[in-house]
Amino acid sequence: MFYGANIESDAKTAINRKRAIRRRELARTITDVRGRIGQTGSLHNDYELERQHLFADTRISSAYAVPMLAMIVAAISNLWLDPYTVATWLVFTLSLHFLTVGTCRTYERQSTSKRSLQHWLRRFVIGDLLYACSWAAFFLLPPKENAGAGFQVFQFATMLIVVAMNTMLSATLPKALLAGTLPVSLTVTAALLQQKEPIHYTLAAMAVGAQGFFFILGSQLLKTANTMLEYRAEKDHLIAELETANALSDESRRRAEEANLAKSRFLATMSHELRTPLNAILGFSEVMKDEILGPMHNANYRAYAGDIHASGDHLLNLINEILDLSRIEAGRHQLQEEALSLTDVLEECCSMMRIRANAKSINLTASHPDVMPRVWGDERALRQVILNLLSNAVKFTPSGGTVEAHMGGTQDGGLFVSIKDNGPGIPEEEIPVVLQAFGQGAIAIQSAEPGTGLGLSIVQALVGMHGGKFELKSRLREGTEAIMTLPASRVLEAMPVYDQPVIRRHASARKIA
Repeated sequence: MFYGANIESDAKTAINRKRAIRRRELARTITDVRGRIGQTGSLHNDYELERQHLFADTRISSAYAVPMLAMIVAAISNLWLDPYTVATWLVFTLSLHFLTVGTCRTYERQSTSKRSLQHWLRRFVIGDLLYACSWAAFFLLPPKENAGAGFQVFQFATMLIVVAMNTMLSATLPKALLAGTLPVSLTVTAALLQQKEPIHYTLAAMAVGAQGFFFILGSQLLKTANTMLEYRAEKDHLIAELETANALSDESRRRAEEANLAKSRFLATMSHELRTPLNAILGFSEVMKDEILGPMHNANYRAYAGDIHASGDHLLNLINEILDLSRIEAGRHQLQEEALSLTDVLEECCSMMRIRANAKSINLTASHPDVMPRVWGDERALRQVILNLLSNAVKFTPSGGTVEAHMGGTQDGGLFVSIKDNGPGIPEEEIPVVLQAFGQGAIAIQSAEPGTGLGLSIVQALVGMHGGKFELKSRLREGTEAIMTLPASRVLEAMPVYDQPVIRRHASARKIA
Protein backbone atom coordinates (compact mmCIF):
# COMPACT_ATOMS: atom_id res chain seq x y z
CA MET A 1 0.00 0.00 0.00
CA PHE A 2 2.76 2.41 0.95
CA TYR A 3 4.71 1.58 -2.22
CA GLY A 4 1.61 2.19 -4.37
CA ALA A 5 0.99 5.53 -2.67
CA ASN A 6 4.58 6.57 -3.39
CA ILE A 7 4.17 5.68 -7.06
CA GLU A 8 0.95 7.69 -7.29
CA SER A 9 2.61 10.66 -5.55
CA ASP A 10 5.60 10.52 -7.92
CA ALA A 11 3.27 10.42 -10.94
CA LYS A 12 1.36 13.47 -9.72
CA THR A 13 4.64 15.31 -9.06
CA ALA A 14 5.87 14.56 -12.58
CA ILE A 15 2.58 15.76 -14.10
CA ASN A 16 2.71 18.99 -12.09
CA ARG A 17 6.33 19.53 -13.12
CA LYS A 18 5.44 19.11 -16.81
CA ARG A 19 2.56 21.56 -16.47
CA ALA A 20 4.84 24.12 -14.80
CA ILE A 21 7.40 23.78 -17.60
CA ARG A 22 4.65 24.21 -20.20
CA ARG A 23 3.38 27.36 -18.49
CA ARG A 24 6.89 28.85 -18.41
CA GLU A 25 7.38 28.07 -22.10
CA LEU A 26 4.06 29.69 -22.98
CA ALA A 27 4.92 32.81 -20.98
CA ARG A 28 8.36 32.99 -22.63
CA THR A 29 6.82 32.62 -26.09
CA ILE A 30 4.31 35.40 -25.47
CA THR A 31 7.04 37.75 -24.20
CA ASP A 32 9.27 36.99 -27.19
CA VAL A 33 6.44 37.46 -29.70
CA ARG A 34 5.33 40.76 -28.23
CA GLY A 35 8.92 42.01 -28.10
CA ARG A 36 9.56 41.14 -31.74
CA ILE A 37 6.32 42.81 -32.83
CA GLY A 38 7.25 45.99 -30.96
CA GLN A 39 10.81 46.19 -32.37
CA THR A 40 10.14 47.00 -36.01
CA GLY A 41 13.64 48.37 -36.55
CA SER A 42 15.33 45.00 -36.09
CA LEU A 43 12.94 43.04 -38.28
CA HIS A 44 14.96 43.50 -41.47
CA ASN A 45 18.01 41.94 -39.82
CA ASP A 46 15.93 38.88 -39.03
CA TYR A 47 14.88 38.58 -42.68
CA GLU A 48 18.33 37.71 -43.99
CA LEU A 49 17.65 34.02 -43.52
CA GLU A 50 14.29 34.31 -45.28
CA ARG A 51 15.87 36.25 -48.18
CA GLN A 52 18.50 33.57 -48.59
CA HIS A 53 15.72 30.99 -48.68
CA LEU A 54 13.91 32.98 -51.39
CA PHE A 55 17.16 33.26 -53.37
CA ALA A 56 17.80 29.51 -53.19
CA ASP A 57 14.17 28.65 -53.98
CA THR A 58 14.18 30.96 -57.02
CA ARG A 59 17.37 29.41 -58.35
CA ILE A 60 16.04 25.88 -57.89
CA SER A 61 12.70 26.67 -59.57
CA SER A 62 14.52 28.11 -62.60
CA ALA A 63 17.10 25.32 -62.78
CA TYR A 64 15.98 24.25 -66.28
CA ALA A 65 14.69 27.57 -67.64
CA VAL A 66 17.96 29.50 -67.37
CA PRO A 67 20.06 27.01 -69.41
CA MET A 68 17.62 27.42 -72.29
CA LEU A 69 18.75 31.04 -72.70
CA ALA A 70 22.40 29.96 -72.83
CA MET A 71 21.67 27.27 -75.42
CA ILE A 72 19.62 29.67 -77.58
CA VAL A 73 22.39 32.28 -77.45
CA ALA A 74 25.00 29.64 -78.29
CA ALA A 75 22.96 28.38 -81.25
CA ILE A 76 22.48 31.88 -82.71
CA SER A 77 26.07 32.98 -82.07
CA ASN A 78 27.32 30.22 -84.37
CA LEU A 79 26.62 32.71 -87.17
CA TRP A 80 29.49 34.93 -85.99
CA LEU A 81 31.63 32.76 -83.70
CA ASP A 82 33.61 29.53 -83.98
CA PRO A 83 31.32 26.59 -83.09
CA TYR A 84 33.96 24.78 -81.02
CA THR A 85 34.65 27.93 -79.01
CA VAL A 86 30.94 28.44 -78.43
CA ALA A 87 30.50 24.81 -77.36
CA THR A 88 33.36 25.14 -74.85
CA TRP A 89 31.81 28.31 -73.45
CA LEU A 90 28.37 26.67 -73.23
CA VAL A 91 29.69 23.66 -71.30
CA PHE A 92 31.55 25.96 -68.90
CA THR A 93 28.49 28.19 -68.37
CA LEU A 94 26.09 25.27 -67.80
CA SER A 95 28.54 23.70 -65.36
CA LEU A 96 28.67 26.87 -63.29
CA HIS A 97 24.87 27.17 -63.41
CA PHE A 98 24.21 23.63 -62.17
CA LEU A 99 26.94 24.06 -59.56
CA THR A 100 25.03 27.07 -58.22
CA VAL A 101 21.77 25.11 -58.31
CA GLY A 102 23.42 22.23 -56.43
CA THR A 103 24.65 24.67 -53.78
CA CYS A 104 21.10 25.97 -53.38
CA ARG A 105 19.71 22.45 -53.05
CA THR A 106 22.30 21.65 -50.38
CA TYR A 107 21.36 24.84 -48.57
CA GLU A 108 17.66 23.90 -48.56
CA ARG A 109 18.42 20.51 -47.04
CA GLN A 110 20.27 22.07 -44.10
CA SER A 111 18.69 22.73 -40.72
CA THR A 112 17.72 26.26 -39.68
CA SER A 113 20.72 26.63 -37.40
CA LYS A 114 23.16 25.71 -40.19
CA ARG A 115 21.41 27.93 -42.73
CA SER A 116 22.13 31.00 -40.61
CA LEU A 117 25.89 30.62 -41.06
CA GLN A 118 27.53 33.47 -42.95
CA HIS A 119 29.52 31.25 -45.34
CA TRP A 120 26.33 30.38 -47.25
CA LEU A 121 25.96 34.03 -48.29
CA ARG A 122 29.57 34.04 -49.47
CA ARG A 123 28.92 30.90 -51.51
CA PHE A 124 25.89 32.48 -53.17
CA VAL A 125 27.81 35.65 -54.00
CA ILE A 126 30.82 33.74 -55.37
CA GLY A 127 28.54 31.48 -57.42
CA ASP A 128 26.76 34.47 -59.00
CA LEU A 129 30.11 36.16 -59.64
CA LEU A 130 31.48 33.11 -61.46
CA TYR A 131 28.27 32.71 -63.46
CA ALA A 132 28.39 36.39 -64.46
CA CYS A 133 32.05 36.02 -65.43
CA SER A 134 31.12 33.13 -67.71
CA TRP A 135 28.67 35.42 -69.53
CA ALA A 136 31.26 38.18 -69.58
CA ALA A 137 33.64 35.74 -71.29
CA PHE A 138 31.03 35.24 -74.00
CA PHE A 139 31.26 38.93 -74.94
CA LEU A 140 35.06 38.62 -75.21
CA LEU A 141 34.96 35.71 -77.67
CA PRO A 142 36.65 36.69 -81.01
CA PRO A 143 34.14 36.93 -83.90
CA LYS A 144 34.70 35.80 -87.47
CA GLU A 145 36.16 38.20 -90.02
CA ASN A 146 32.85 38.70 -91.83
CA ALA A 147 30.96 39.60 -88.61
CA GLY A 148 29.36 42.99 -88.99
CA ALA A 149 27.33 45.38 -86.86
CA GLY A 150 24.64 42.74 -86.43
CA PHE A 151 26.85 40.79 -84.03
CA GLN A 152 27.34 43.85 -81.81
CA VAL A 153 23.60 44.46 -81.69
CA PHE A 154 23.09 40.79 -80.79
CA GLN A 155 25.67 41.08 -78.01
CA PHE A 156 24.00 44.21 -76.63
CA ALA A 157 20.56 42.58 -76.64
CA THR A 158 22.00 39.47 -74.98
CA MET A 159 23.61 41.67 -72.31
CA LEU A 160 20.26 43.31 -71.51
CA ILE A 161 18.51 39.93 -71.22
CA VAL A 162 21.24 38.42 -69.02
CA VAL A 163 21.37 41.43 -66.68
CA ALA A 164 17.57 41.46 -66.40
CA MET A 165 17.53 37.71 -65.70
CA ASN A 166 20.21 37.92 -63.01
CA THR A 167 18.41 40.90 -61.45
CA MET A 168 15.20 38.92 -61.10
CA LEU A 169 17.04 35.87 -59.71
CA SER A 170 19.28 37.70 -57.23
CA ALA A 171 17.09 40.62 -56.13
CA THR A 172 16.69 39.30 -52.56
CA LEU A 173 20.49 39.43 -51.95
CA PRO A 174 21.99 42.85 -52.91
CA LYS A 175 25.58 41.54 -52.88
CA ALA A 176 24.67 38.67 -55.18
CA LEU A 177 22.80 41.11 -57.43
CA LEU A 178 25.91 43.26 -57.94
CA ALA A 179 28.12 40.20 -58.38
CA GLY A 180 25.76 38.78 -61.03
CA THR A 181 25.31 41.94 -63.14
CA LEU A 182 28.37 44.20 -62.85
CA PRO A 183 30.87 41.88 -64.65
CA VAL A 184 28.55 41.57 -67.64
CA SER A 185 27.76 45.32 -67.88
CA LEU A 186 31.38 46.38 -67.38
CA THR A 187 32.69 43.88 -69.95
CA VAL A 188 30.21 44.97 -72.62
CA THR A 189 30.85 48.64 -71.88
CA ALA A 190 34.63 48.18 -72.11
CA ALA A 191 34.31 46.22 -75.36
CA LEU A 192 32.12 48.92 -76.92
CA LEU A 193 34.41 51.74 -75.84
CA GLN A 194 37.28 50.12 -77.74
CA GLN A 195 35.42 50.85 -80.95
CA LYS A 196 35.80 54.29 -82.55
CA GLU A 197 32.37 54.82 -84.05
CA PRO A 198 29.68 56.98 -82.34
CA ILE A 199 27.17 54.12 -82.29
CA HIS A 200 29.49 52.16 -80.05
CA TYR A 201 29.76 55.04 -77.58
CA THR A 202 25.97 55.28 -77.60
CA LEU A 203 25.60 51.56 -76.86
CA ALA A 204 28.20 51.81 -74.08
CA ALA A 205 26.26 54.65 -72.47
CA MET A 206 23.08 52.64 -72.78
CA ALA A 207 24.79 49.64 -71.13
CA VAL A 208 25.79 51.81 -68.17
CA GLY A 209 22.28 53.24 -67.96
CA ALA A 210 20.77 49.75 -68.14
CA GLN A 211 22.97 48.64 -65.26
CA GLY A 212 21.76 51.58 -63.16
CA PHE A 213 18.14 50.93 -64.11
CA PHE A 214 18.31 47.23 -63.19
CA PHE A 215 20.07 48.06 -59.93
CA ILE A 216 17.20 50.40 -58.99
CA LEU A 217 14.73 47.73 -60.07
CA GLY A 218 16.52 45.21 -57.86
CA SER A 219 16.33 47.62 -54.91
CA GLN A 220 12.57 47.96 -55.42
CA LEU A 221 12.20 44.19 -55.62
CA LEU A 222 14.23 43.87 -52.42
CA LYS A 223 11.99 46.39 -50.67
CA THR A 224 8.90 44.49 -51.85
CA ALA A 225 10.34 41.23 -50.56
CA ASN A 226 11.13 42.82 -47.18
CA THR A 227 7.59 44.20 -46.92
CA MET A 228 6.11 40.81 -47.80
CA LEU A 229 8.31 39.08 -45.23
CA GLU A 230 7.43 41.69 -42.61
CA TYR A 231 3.71 41.18 -43.13
CA ARG A 232 4.15 37.42 -43.04
CA ALA A 233 6.22 37.62 -39.85
CA GLU A 234 3.64 39.82 -38.15
CA LYS A 235 0.91 37.39 -39.20
CA ASP A 236 2.90 34.43 -37.87
CA HIS A 237 3.60 36.29 -34.63
CA LEU A 238 -0.06 37.12 -34.16
CA ILE A 239 -1.04 33.51 -34.88
CA ALA A 240 1.56 32.33 -32.37
CA GLU A 241 0.21 34.73 -29.76
CA LEU A 242 -3.35 33.59 -30.42
CA GLU A 243 -2.28 29.96 -30.10
CA THR A 244 -0.49 30.61 -26.82
CA ALA A 245 -3.46 32.59 -25.51
CA ASN A 246 -5.76 29.75 -26.58
CA ALA A 247 -3.48 27.24 -24.82
CA LEU A 248 -3.54 29.34 -21.65
CA SER A 249 -7.31 29.61 -21.89
CA ASP A 250 -7.64 25.84 -22.31
CA GLU A 251 -5.34 25.30 -19.34
CA SER A 252 -7.37 27.70 -17.18
CA ARG A 253 -10.64 26.09 -18.25
CA ARG A 254 -9.25 22.65 -17.46
CA ARG A 255 -8.20 23.80 -14.00
CA ALA A 256 -11.60 25.35 -13.38
CA GLU A 257 -13.34 22.16 -14.49
CA GLU A 258 -11.10 20.05 -12.26
CA ALA A 259 -11.71 22.36 -9.30
CA ASN A 260 -15.46 22.33 -9.88
CA LEU A 261 -15.49 18.54 -10.22
CA ALA A 262 -13.40 18.18 -7.06
CA LYS A 263 -15.84 20.45 -5.23
CA SER A 264 -18.82 18.45 -6.42
CA ARG A 265 -17.19 15.14 -5.48
CA PHE A 266 -16.26 16.49 -2.07
CA LEU A 267 -19.77 17.68 -1.30
CA ALA A 268 -21.31 14.49 -2.65
CA THR A 269 -18.96 12.45 -0.46
CA MET A 270 -19.48 14.63 2.62
CA SER A 271 -23.27 14.31 2.52
CA HIS A 272 -23.46 12.08 5.59
CA GLU A 273 -20.83 14.03 7.55
CA LEU A 274 -22.69 17.31 7.04
CA ARG A 275 -26.22 16.08 7.69
CA THR A 276 -25.53 14.02 10.85
CA PRO A 277 -24.49 16.88 13.19
CA LEU A 278 -27.29 19.07 11.85
CA ASN A 279 -29.87 16.39 12.58
CA ALA A 280 -28.51 16.16 16.13
CA ILE A 281 -28.76 19.93 16.53
CA LEU A 282 -32.32 19.93 15.23
CA GLY A 283 -33.35 17.03 17.44
CA PHE A 284 -31.89 18.38 20.69
CA SER A 285 -33.10 21.94 20.00
CA GLU A 286 -36.61 20.62 19.34
CA VAL A 287 -36.55 18.69 22.62
CA MET A 288 -35.49 21.87 24.43
CA LYS A 289 -37.94 24.08 22.55
CA ASP A 290 -40.92 21.82 23.26
CA GLU A 291 -39.75 21.23 26.89
CA ILE A 292 -40.16 17.46 26.50
CA LEU A 293 -37.80 16.62 29.36
CA GLY A 294 -39.14 19.32 31.66
CA PRO A 295 -40.09 22.97 31.74
CA MET A 296 -37.54 25.70 31.09
CA HIS A 297 -38.19 28.51 33.56
CA ASN A 298 -36.06 31.03 31.66
CA ALA A 299 -38.04 32.47 28.72
CA ASN A 300 -34.84 33.56 26.96
CA TYR A 301 -33.59 29.97 26.90
CA ARG A 302 -36.82 28.85 25.27
CA ALA A 303 -36.48 31.61 22.66
CA TYR A 304 -32.85 30.67 22.03
CA ALA A 305 -33.82 27.02 21.55
CA GLY A 306 -36.47 28.06 19.01
CA ASP A 307 -33.97 30.22 17.16
CA ILE A 308 -31.44 27.38 17.10
CA HIS A 309 -34.04 24.99 15.72
CA ALA A 310 -35.18 27.48 13.02
CA SER A 311 -31.59 28.28 12.00
CA GLY A 312 -30.65 24.62 11.92
CA ASP A 313 -33.69 23.79 9.83
CA HIS A 314 -32.81 26.57 7.38
CA LEU A 315 -29.18 25.41 7.25
CA LEU A 316 -30.25 21.79 6.66
CA ASN A 317 -32.44 22.85 3.75
CA LEU A 318 -29.54 24.86 2.35
CA ILE A 319 -27.12 21.93 2.64
CA ASN A 320 -29.66 19.55 1.13
CA GLU A 321 -30.02 21.75 -1.94
CA ILE A 322 -26.26 22.18 -2.31
CA LEU A 323 -25.68 18.45 -1.95
CA ASP A 324 -28.45 17.62 -4.41
CA LEU A 325 -26.94 19.93 -7.02
CA SER A 326 -23.43 18.61 -6.31
CA ARG A 327 -24.52 15.00 -6.77
CA ILE A 328 -26.13 15.91 -10.08
CA GLU A 329 -23.03 17.77 -11.28
CA ALA A 330 -20.76 14.93 -10.15
CA GLY A 331 -22.92 12.42 -12.04
CA ARG A 332 -23.82 10.49 -8.87
CA HIS A 333 -27.55 11.19 -8.90
CA GLN A 334 -29.31 8.04 -10.03
CA LEU A 335 -32.92 8.15 -11.17
CA GLN A 336 -35.16 5.53 -9.54
CA GLU A 337 -37.54 5.25 -12.46
CA GLU A 338 -40.96 3.66 -12.35
CA ALA A 339 -44.44 4.11 -13.78
CA LEU A 340 -46.18 6.83 -11.80
CA SER A 341 -49.20 9.09 -11.94
CA LEU A 342 -48.05 12.67 -12.34
CA THR A 343 -51.57 13.78 -11.47
CA ASP A 344 -51.30 12.29 -7.99
CA VAL A 345 -47.88 13.86 -7.52
CA LEU A 346 -49.23 17.28 -8.48
CA GLU A 347 -52.20 17.01 -6.12
CA GLU A 348 -50.02 15.87 -3.22
CA CYS A 349 -47.62 18.76 -3.75
CA CYS A 350 -50.47 21.26 -3.90
CA SER A 351 -51.92 19.82 -0.68
CA MET A 352 -48.56 20.25 1.05
CA MET A 353 -48.15 23.84 -0.14
CA ARG A 354 -51.71 24.94 0.71
CA ILE A 355 -50.72 25.37 4.37
CA ARG A 356 -48.14 27.99 3.41
CA ALA A 357 -50.46 29.51 0.82
CA ASN A 358 -53.33 29.84 3.30
CA ALA A 359 -50.98 31.51 5.78
CA LYS A 360 -50.46 34.28 3.19
CA SER A 361 -54.10 34.26 2.00
CA ILE A 362 -53.03 32.98 -1.41
CA ASN A 363 -55.50 31.01 -3.49
CA LEU A 364 -53.71 27.87 -4.72
CA THR A 365 -55.60 25.84 -7.33
CA ALA A 366 -54.75 22.77 -9.39
CA SER A 367 -56.38 21.64 -12.63
CA HIS A 368 -55.80 18.75 -15.01
CA PRO A 369 -57.79 16.50 -17.37
CA ASP A 370 -59.78 13.70 -15.82
CA VAL A 371 -57.84 10.98 -17.59
CA MET A 372 -54.07 11.34 -17.85
CA PRO A 373 -51.58 8.63 -18.89
CA ARG A 374 -48.89 7.51 -16.50
CA VAL A 375 -45.28 8.58 -16.99
CA TRP A 376 -41.96 6.79 -16.60
CA GLY A 377 -39.75 8.71 -14.20
CA ASP A 378 -38.33 9.24 -10.73
CA GLU A 379 -41.21 10.10 -8.40
CA ARG A 380 -38.99 11.76 -5.79
CA ALA A 381 -37.24 13.92 -8.42
CA LEU A 382 -40.48 15.03 -10.10
CA ARG A 383 -42.05 15.74 -6.69
CA GLN A 384 -39.04 17.91 -5.82
CA VAL A 385 -39.36 19.78 -9.12
CA ILE A 386 -43.05 20.59 -8.55
CA LEU A 387 -42.48 21.49 -4.89
CA ASN A 388 -39.67 23.88 -5.79
CA LEU A 389 -41.80 25.60 -8.40
CA LEU A 390 -44.80 25.86 -6.07
CA SER A 391 -42.59 27.08 -3.23
CA ASN A 392 -41.13 29.86 -5.40
CA ALA A 393 -44.59 30.88 -6.59
CA VAL A 394 -46.00 31.06 -3.04
CA LYS A 395 -42.88 32.77 -1.73
CA PHE A 396 -42.97 35.69 -4.17
CA THR A 397 -46.71 36.07 -4.58
CA PRO A 398 -48.12 38.83 -2.34
CA SER A 399 -50.95 38.25 0.11
CA GLY A 400 -54.29 37.84 -1.59
CA GLY A 401 -52.71 36.63 -4.83
CA THR A 402 -53.31 33.46 -6.80
CA VAL A 403 -51.17 30.51 -7.83
CA GLU A 404 -52.44 28.17 -10.54
CA ALA A 405 -51.03 24.71 -11.20
CA HIS A 406 -52.10 23.11 -14.47
CA MET A 407 -51.14 19.88 -16.20
CA GLY A 408 -51.95 18.72 -19.70
CA GLY A 409 -50.63 17.13 -22.88
CA THR A 410 -48.43 18.64 -25.56
CA GLN A 411 -48.88 18.46 -29.31
CA ASP A 412 -46.04 15.97 -29.73
CA GLY A 413 -47.50 13.53 -27.18
CA GLY A 414 -45.62 14.71 -24.10
CA LEU A 415 -46.86 16.14 -20.78
CA PHE A 416 -46.38 19.55 -19.23
CA VAL A 417 -46.84 21.04 -15.77
CA SER A 418 -47.37 24.78 -15.52
CA ILE A 419 -47.11 26.82 -12.29
CA LYS A 420 -48.37 30.37 -12.80
CA ASP A 421 -48.69 33.22 -10.29
CA ASN A 422 -49.70 36.87 -10.40
CA GLY A 423 -46.75 38.09 -8.37
CA PRO A 424 -44.37 40.97 -9.14
CA GLY A 425 -42.71 39.08 -11.99
CA ILE A 426 -39.10 39.05 -13.09
CA PRO A 427 -37.49 41.56 -15.47
CA GLU A 428 -36.61 39.95 -18.77
CA GLU A 429 -32.90 40.68 -18.42
CA GLU A 430 -32.81 38.93 -15.01
CA ILE A 431 -34.25 35.60 -16.18
CA PRO A 432 -30.81 34.17 -17.16
CA VAL A 433 -29.49 35.26 -13.74
CA VAL A 434 -32.16 33.50 -11.69
CA LEU A 435 -31.70 30.32 -13.72
CA GLN A 436 -28.04 30.13 -12.68
CA ALA A 437 -26.83 28.50 -9.48
CA PHE A 438 -27.05 30.92 -6.52
CA GLY A 439 -28.64 33.50 -8.80
CA GLN A 440 -31.28 35.78 -7.30
CA GLY A 441 -33.21 38.58 -8.91
CA ALA A 442 -33.75 42.08 -7.60
CA ILE A 443 -37.20 41.20 -6.25
CA ALA A 444 -35.77 38.38 -4.10
CA ILE A 445 -33.03 40.63 -2.75
CA GLN A 446 -35.43 43.47 -1.91
CA SER A 447 -37.96 41.19 -0.26
CA ALA A 448 -35.18 39.48 1.73
CA GLU A 449 -36.92 36.10 1.32
CA PRO A 450 -34.82 33.25 2.72
CA GLY A 451 -33.33 31.08 -0.02
CA THR A 452 -30.15 29.93 -1.68
CA GLY A 453 -30.90 30.54 -5.33
CA LEU A 454 -30.44 26.84 -6.11
CA GLY A 455 -34.08 25.82 -6.54
CA LEU A 456 -34.37 26.56 -10.25
CA SER A 457 -30.91 25.14 -10.96
CA ILE A 458 -31.96 21.86 -9.36
CA VAL A 459 -35.24 21.95 -11.30
CA GLN A 460 -33.37 22.39 -14.60
CA ALA A 461 -30.97 19.57 -13.78
CA LEU A 462 -33.67 17.09 -12.75
CA VAL A 463 -35.88 17.90 -15.71
CA GLY A 464 -32.87 17.56 -18.02
CA MET A 465 -32.10 14.12 -16.57
CA HIS A 466 -35.62 13.10 -17.61
CA GLY A 467 -34.96 14.39 -21.13
CA GLY A 468 -37.45 17.23 -20.66
CA LYS A 469 -37.33 21.00 -20.95
CA PHE A 470 -37.79 23.76 -18.41
CA GLU A 471 -38.94 27.23 -19.41
CA LEU A 472 -39.46 30.36 -17.33
CA LYS A 473 -41.75 33.06 -18.65
CA SER A 474 -42.22 36.29 -16.76
CA ARG A 475 -42.98 39.95 -17.24
CA LEU A 476 -42.56 42.67 -14.68
CA ARG A 477 -45.76 43.32 -12.64
CA GLU A 478 -47.64 40.64 -14.60
CA GLY A 479 -46.54 37.45 -12.86
CA THR A 480 -44.40 34.44 -13.66
CA GLU A 481 -45.07 31.08 -15.31
CA ALA A 482 -42.74 28.10 -14.90
CA ILE A 483 -43.31 25.24 -17.34
CA MET A 484 -41.87 21.72 -17.07
CA THR A 485 -42.27 19.55 -20.18
CA LEU A 486 -41.64 15.81 -20.35
CA PRO A 487 -41.02 14.22 -23.78
CA ALA A 488 -43.40 11.74 -25.41
CA SER A 489 -40.92 8.93 -24.70
CA ARG A 490 -41.70 9.32 -20.98
CA VAL A 491 -45.48 8.96 -21.47
CA LEU A 492 -46.82 5.42 -21.05
CA GLU A 493 -49.82 4.29 -23.05
CA ALA A 494 -52.29 1.60 -21.93
CA MET A 495 -51.46 -1.90 -23.20
CA PRO A 496 -54.03 -3.37 -25.61
CA VAL A 497 -56.40 -6.01 -24.17
CA TYR A 498 -56.10 -9.48 -25.72
CA ASP A 499 -59.24 -10.97 -27.27
CA GLN A 500 -60.58 -13.90 -25.20
CA PRO A 501 -61.49 -16.11 -28.19
CA VAL A 502 -57.89 -16.00 -29.33
CA ILE A 503 -56.81 -17.33 -25.94
CA ARG A 504 -59.38 -20.15 -26.17
CA ARG A 505 -58.14 -21.17 -29.59
CA HIS A 506 -54.57 -21.35 -28.30
CA ALA A 507 -55.78 -23.43 -25.33
CA SER A 508 -57.66 -25.84 -27.60
CA ALA A 509 -54.62 -26.13 -29.83
CA ARG A 510 -52.52 -27.17 -26.83
CA LYS A 511 -55.12 -29.84 -25.91
CA ILE A 512 -55.07 -31.28 -29.43
CA ALA A 513 -51.27 -31.38 -29.39
